[in-house]
Formats: sequence, C-alpha cells, structure tokens
Amino acid sequence: MIKFEHTIFALPFAYIGMVMGFKSGFSFKVFLLVSIAMASARSAAMALNRIIDRKYDALNERTKNREIPAGKIKLSQAYIFTAISIVIFEVSTYFINDLAFRLSPIALFFVITYSYTKRFSLLCHLYLGATDAIAPLGGYVAAAGELTEPIWFLAIFVMFWIAGFDVLYALQDERFDREHGLHSIPVRFGTKGALFAAKLFHGIGFVFLILSIAEFGLSWIAYAGAIVVLGLLVVEHLLVDPNDPKKINIAFFNINSYISLVLLFAFVLGRYCCG
Repeated sequence: MIKFEHTIFALPFAYIGMVMGFKSGFSFKVFLLVSIAMASARSAAMALNRIIDRKYDALNERTKNREIPAGKIKLSQAYIFTAISIVIFEVSTYFINDLAFRLSPIALFFVITYSYTKRFSLLCHLYLGATDAIAPLGGYVAAAGELTEPIWFLAIFVMFWIAGFDVLYALQDERFDREHGLHSIPVRFGTKGALFAAKLFHGIGFVFLILSIAEFGLSWIAYAGAIVVLGLLVVEHLLVDPNDPKKINIAFFNINSYISLVLLFAFVLGRYCCG
C-alpha cells in the first residue's frame, strides 16, 4: 500500500530546503529528523489516499487490485498505520524546532485533505502540488528556523511541477473520472487541453526554478542542472501517449525521479562548488 519509491519526488526537495537553510554547517540531527518527518508524512498521505479513495479504487479497473479494495489490508489496519505515521511526524517536528512544530498542523491539513479535492475541483492537481511543495519549506524551516523569500520560489516550482505531471497522470482515468463525477483538468478540457495545461504548469514552474537559483546566489552548476531538468521535462511531454498507460507511467515515475535527483545535486553543488 505504501510505495516508498514515491517519496523520491518530494524527499530530495526537503533536503534541498534543508541544505539551503543551513547557516553554520551540516547537522546530522536535523538531517535525521527531516528524513523521519518526510517518511512518516508521506506514509500517512499515501495511506489516507488509499483509505479515502477505496470506493473509487474498487470500481476502477486500473486500481481495483490495490491492497484495500482487494482485501489484502483491512481498513482498520490502514487507519492504525496512518495514526502511527502522524504521531511519528508530530514527534519528529517537535524535536526539530519550535517553528517546525507550530507549522506541522498546516502540513497535516494538506496531507489529510488533498485526496478529497478531486471530488469538487479541477484544481486538485495544484492542491496536490501545494501539498508536496511543503517539502522544501519544511526542510528550510528545520535548518534555518525561519522562512525567507528564496525558498518560496523553489516551493512554487515544486507545486507547478507536481501539478503538471499529475495532469498527465490523470489522463489514464479521464473516462472513469467523468463517469463517476470526479473532477480533473482532463475531464474538464479533454486530452488536448490537459496536455496544454501540463506544458503551461511546467513552463511556469521552470521560471520559478530559475528565480530560486538566482535568489539563493548559486553557482553555474545549479543553472546547468536546471537546463538538464528542462530537457527532461521536454522528454516527458514527448514520451506521454494518452493511449499508452505504460508510457505515462515511465514519464511519471522515471523522468520525475531523475528531475528530483538532478536538482538535489545541482542545488547542493551549486551552493558549495564553483562559486
């Protein structure tokens, strides 16, 4: 039920935020606590998503074999796992710093509510993006104990990047969502409109990625990483075929994993090398 490999979309950005927030050198304690907070928050988010969407998952041919509708995991077990994950998240933020702990309910609010948004709004993709955008903000708060302008630019990039590929991923369920009264950009605007929206979101996101690099004053390595990311986004859009779920999954999992890792190395090296 919990696919830890999905954490690779958000975890590198928590680490980027953390590294950008360090003012007096690396802290293994902060690194460990950020890792625990991210893993537990992501686990809670995925478990809640499976719990909340269990009725639709059972009806959807693509998702009917997921653990809850298939009866592999009991609903009570999923709730217990979610509760434990939330407790671990809260405890980890408590030991990070006061601001992280005080802001943690906001993160949980997004984690708990994002699965409901497709029931009433086509902006569900942006809401998911905003939920994942908490990762760099949280990492920065953990290291710096504050929120400053440059990290918001990176968070906005994450929001539009996630929203863009979530639109592409939603192409798989366009017909199902329409038949069951669920909302998405593919449902509202069709395949062509969804492809355009995904390109638009990724274009906006790239602008904010460049702004974040400039505001942090990173070296040319970070800009080189951004160019690689732009190339990967182009490949992603060329690869996506609405009639071939396998290609959508390759774009969703493989390409976006590469983007996360490229930016992690680009930001870290951009801060500490070739300045």
